[in-house]
Amino acid sequence: MLVLQVTVRVKPEHLEAFLRAACQNADSARNEPGCLRFDVVHDRDDPHWFYFYEVYRDDAALAAHRETPHFKAYIETATPWMAMPAERRLGTNVTPSDADWR
Repeated sequence: MLVLQVTVRVKPEHLEAFLRAACQNADSARNEPGCLRFDVVHDRDDPHWFYFYEVYRDDAALAAHRETPHFKAYIETATPWMAMPAERRLGTNVTPSDADWR
């Protein structure tokens, strides 16, 4: 499995709109067959920071997600609202193993 962690800092005047767009993208992604998890996390101490925790079956599933209309709309809409470019980290899970995911 492939884990994608994304960190985003949002301009103060766009917090509410960004959250709506991020949640819409995540809600749609959860319906994709290769998306196993998509969490949108709002920092408790600094409201301008958001974290996405995404789990995909494999690289092909992530590539498919990036081709969906909802992802493309999110990127086009939300990127100008970011105070800096999003930071992305890719990894593979150690535990639970692939066999433990249902």
